[in-house]
Parts: sequence; C-alpha cells; structure tokens
Amino acid sequence: MTNEKNIRQSYEIAKERYASLGVDTEKAMAQLQQIALSLHCWQTDDVMGFENQAGALTGGIQVTGNYPGRARTIDEVRSDIIEATSLIPGKHRLSLHAIYGDFQGKVVDRDEIEPCHFQSWMEWAKEQGMKLDFNSTSFSHPKSGNLTLANPKDEIRNFWIEHTKRCRWISEEMGKFQEDPCIMNLWIHDGSKEVPASRLKYRQILERSLDEIFSVDYKNMKDCIEAKLFGIGLENYTVGSYDFYLGYGVKNQKIVTLDTGHFHLSESIADKISSLLLFTPEIMLHVSRPVRWDSDHVVILNDELLDLSRELVRSNALNRIHIGLDYFDATINRIGAYVIGVRATQKALLQALLEPSALLQEYEEKDLLFQRLALQEEAKSLPWNAVWDMFCLKNDVPVGESYMADIEKYEADVTSKRG
Repeated sequence: MTNEKNIRQSYEIAKERYASLGVDTEKAMAQLQQIALSLHCWQTDDVMGFENQAGALTGGIQVTGNYPGRARTIDEVRSDIIEATSLIPGKHRLSLHAIYGDFQGKVVDRDEIEPCHFQSWMEWAKEQGMKLDFNSTSFSHPKSGNLTLANPKDEIRNFWIEHTKRCRWISEEMGKFQEDPCIMNLWIHDGSKEVPASRLKYRQILERSLDEIFSVDYKNMKDCIEAKLFGIGLENYTVGSYDFYLGYGVKNQKIVTLDTGHFHLSESIADKISSLLLFTPEIMLHVSRPVRWDSDHVVILNDELLDLSRELVRSNALNRIHIGLDYFDATINRIGAYVIGVRATQKALLQALLEPSALLQEYEEKDLLFQRLALQEEAKSLPWNAVWDMFCLKNDVPVGESYMADIEKYEADVTSKRG
C-alpha cells in the first residue's frame, strides 16, 4: 500500500508547483468530483444481456477472448459493477442496453419491453447512489439482419421503430424515478457489405423512421443519436454515418454522440467538439480505443484521450457534455478492464483540469506563441499524478496500482467460481 504520509507530502509539493502557474489543484479535484461518467454494464458479460434467447453477437460488433468469470445473471452483473465502482473515485452513472431487462426468465421480445422490466434496476441503482442511462439494442436478434430502422420491409422496420419508441418510454420513466434526465442513446448497425444501388434510399427511410420515433416529446430523458464508421460484414456502406446524424442532429436539435472508435483513425474527435457545441444542444461521448478499426480495446491514457479531454475543458462546456465508456474486452479480467478504462478517463480529465489555461490564453492574446508552445510542453510533465493520488485518497479508493490486489481477491473469491 502507498504510504498516506508520502501521498500528502507529494501532493503539497505538486499543489505549490501548480499554484506558481496560477492553477488551483483543490478546485481541479472538486471539478473532477462532479464529473459523473456513464459506466457501460456490458463490459461485465460480453454484451450478452438477459433476453433468454440464445444467439451470437451480431450487428458488426465482436467481443474477443474468453477469460473465465463472465457475468451470467443480473445479480452477477450488479456484483461486478459494485466491485468496479469501489475501485473508482467519485460517483458515477450506469448505462444499460435494452437487452439487460429483468425479464424473470420469460422471453420478452424487443417490441414488447416496458418500464416494469427495468424497475428492479431503478431501485437497485437508487440504493447504490447511481443514476441510469439507456440504449436501444438493434443487434443480436432474429430480425436484426443488415438493416433495422432503414429496412424497406414494413414488418422489420416497424418492429424496430416500436422497440425504439419503447426504449424512449423506458428512459422517460427512469428519468422520472431518479429525478434526473436519463440519457438514451440510439445506435443502429444498418449498412451493406458492398456499395448499394442507392445510398440515398436507405437514408431517406432512416430519416422517416427517426421522425416517427421522436414524434413524442418527453421531459425526463434526452435523445442521443450515434454514428458508426462501419461494421464487420457491413464495410462499404453505413446508413447512419456521421454526416447523416450530424445533419439530423443540427436540424432537429438532438444530441449527437461521438464514439471515439467510430471514425477514421486519422480523424481528431477533439477537433469536432467546438463545432458541435455551436450547433447542437449538448454532446454525448462514448470513450473507446480503436486499434486499426473499431475494436473497442480497453481505454488507456493515450494522446488521443488527453487531447479530447483538454478540448472538453478548454471549451468551458462540461455542463453540456456527457461522457460514457463503451468498450468490451474478454481477453483479460473483465473487472480489471473496467477499472483501467474508467480510471484512465478520469486521469485524462484531471490533467485537462490542471492545465494552466489562464496563462496559456494570456500568451496567445499577446501573440507570444513560443511561450504558449513551451508551456504546453512543460505542462505535460507537471506532477499531475500526485494530485491524482490525492484525489483517490480523498475518495477512499486504492491509490496507484494497489487496486490490482482487490481485483485479484475478487477473482479468487467470486468470478473464478462461476464455471
């Protein structure tokens, strides 16, 4: 265990160093304390859910690995979430997919789901001091195919329209129950392996489907629409592309979701933030890590995450930005993967909050560009890690790598016994 006295001594030195640059470390920690990340429940069970309908994961997404200990029941998912959050500083939200309903062993098709199927989740989350967010689920279903909301066949398309309408209804009831808006994300995998005869045709269908879905106004939920670059088996054409949803979001004032894995690897998601803030009401972020494609690797503290976090803080719009995690890895301990990614995201946000922005802006206003670049570089090696350790200490969670022992114990006592 890291010595508490050493943590406090290191923090005081860091506090003084940051103060010399006009940065208040106490204020930065207070700001980070207020950022509630939306944790993704599907890291615990490989996106299987509880529909009681056996089937493979489809929709152009894929979980790799088969590490022992996957959660198989609602109780096991909840247990894993409790364990993970005990190792993460701060209070956070939980994001559910529609397939995670408490169906009590019954087969409930997706156009039949109701708020009652998520009542136990609402009550459990309240007990845990968490708020819920929600997602419609268009994949891994006999009617998924290659097209859902953009399907020209009335029977298929109307099934998914009804499903998504019900997801908005469920989100509204969640928002009422928790007295805080439930953020509902709409993502579909619709696309084609080869270029279709008409790209426009399917986007026209999708637009009409969305118009019908959003025809009812709710007060206790917020709608997000998420684009995708491509899916496995659907490589050449994605109906709900970024251009499509950006246009629809601006036109209809919906929240556009930016998933960091849903763009070409050379694109900067950070660069999109300021533009979206000008033309859409809020932004939803799904933090993931693509490696050559949208592979949903465990989030780590890399340059892309740091760049994105700095842009969020520099835009002075954290009150208009929602941040969720979205990755799944079954090659390593799933709880470990969970905790690594969330803590990495918080570390990036903390570094952004500790940036000497006032001094950097002063240099820029005076056209002192050498000084601006020099300070940006020197800021990278400021003792932010001492502030992070203090933040963990204040939140009574393990400091540094000491959380590894907690996860190893949980594996020995719990997940290794799941068969």
